[in-house]
Amino acid sequence: MRSILLQTICRFIIPFLLVLSVFLLLRGHNEPGGGFAGGLIAASSFALILLAFGKNEMKVAMRFDPKSIAGIGLVIAVLSGFPAFFIGEPYLKAIWFMLPTPLGPTKVGTPVIFDIGVYLVVIGITVSFLEDMDE
Repeated sequence: MRSILLQTICRFIIPFLLVLSVFLLLRGHNEPGGGFAGGLIAASSFALILLAFGKNEMKVAMRFDPKSIAGIGLVIAVLSGFPAFFIGEPYLKAIWFMLPTPLGPTKVGTPVIFDIGVYLVVIGITVSFLEDMDE
């Protein structure tokens, strides 16, 4: 039997955790945080869904196969090293460029892309473990 109290609390906590995970992901290349920490926070929100609502609800919330998400993240992380390699720098050397946005120019680089890949890998692997543990 599922706890109504836990389900109610999760409805408020999970959106906060997901926003926090994206915040940690995006600030991680300059300050503490990054793809790993953000991915663990996001995966913990899926663990809460599993505990409060069950495996089927977690799969609905996940929307995609976690192993596919991990694979896509791994490809993104590996590919993030090639821009430096193609301009004669060592593989995975940070390459930064300015991206025009409506809020003004924003500094974006390959470390952010690498962090996004790590974020997806951590979420995919952790949720995959959660699915296997609940069987």
